[in-house]
Amino acid sequence: MAKKPSKKSEPKTDKDELLSYYREMLLIRRFEEKAGQLYGMGQIAGFCHLYIGQEAVVTGCRAAMKDGDQMITGYRDHAHMLACGMESRGIMAELTGRSGGLSRGKGGSMHMFSTEKHFYGGHGIVGAQVPLGAGLGFANKYLGNGSVSLAFFGDGASNQGQVYETFNMAKLWDLPVVFIIENNQYAMGTSVERSSAETELYKRGSSFEIEGIQVDGMNVLEVRDAAAKAIKHARDGKGPMILEMKTYRYRGHSMSDPAKYRSRDEVTKTRSERDPIDAVRHQLLDKGWADEADLKALDKEIKEIVKDAADFSLESPEPDPSELWTDVLLPVEG
Repeated sequence: MAKKPSKKSEPKTDKDELLSYYREMLLIRRFEEKAGQLYGMGQIAGFCHLYIGQEAVVTGCRAAMKDGDQMITGYRDHAHMLACGMESRGIMAELTGRSGGLSRGKGGSMHMFSTEKHFYGGHGIVGAQVPLGAGLGFANKYLGNGSVSLAFFGDGASNQGQVYETFNMAKLWDLPVVFIIENNQYAMGTSVERSSAETELYKRGSSFEIEGIQVDGMNVLEVRDAAAKAIKHARDGKGPMILEMKTYRYRGHSMSDPAKYRSRDEVTKTRSERDPIDAVRHQLLDKGWADEADLKALDKEIKEIVKDAADFSLESPEPDPSELWTDVLLPVEG
């Protein structure tokens, strides 16, 4: 059932599409860089997990989704929210714990949600989003709405027992869900070779008869095509699929992680040879679909959007103390 991608011709695209992917990935990159800067300044507290290096995964997957399809992920979630169209101002203000945030400053990095954008949250408990993603798929099948849920999780979470229980139920009921393993190779700080007996994670569904595909997660067009295939498979009533996105994060697991478990040369080499944004940039230039001036202007536009989000987040007041009593489930007396 599981298979690596076969050698094939270059994925098809056009100028407008490729520019849109470049813009989306650049927005994610610049937003995360600014979040890292604000964390270093003490403006973001607690945990902060950045997505720098993995931009092609969520961008390509989002491109393959239709209106009504849902997305759910773990704690490395800022990029997924941006890809879903949630406001950069609201996301950044939430990171800084301000009232202008999407959760009014009470949730922080790992607790944002938007039913309007069909984003069902980042989740701080490792692997917890996987059964919830299957639950979204169950609801879709029950309601007959034709939607598909995409559940994102990492290589570390792929070893969780609840993930295997979810695979089993998802296949038993042929739920319309796509399981996307963002294999950035180091989980919370241990390489996949040291932590997993089976390192080819797209095979994880074999015992449940779930088809899996390994994808170059640094190539946005290959991600788009693989996601489109998996989503169609699920939407057509054929049940779940697993996509292993081979990707790489340039920063540590979180901002508090010095990432001493890998060499600086390894990170530099990957960034110089496989960066997903640089790859699209070169493609745009080689095809004559943009020139250096165009791309510099786009970068300037993105930086202004991110600066505006950062300024808004710092200018927003902290939540009023009365917010301690809102959004709290209290026991019913009697």
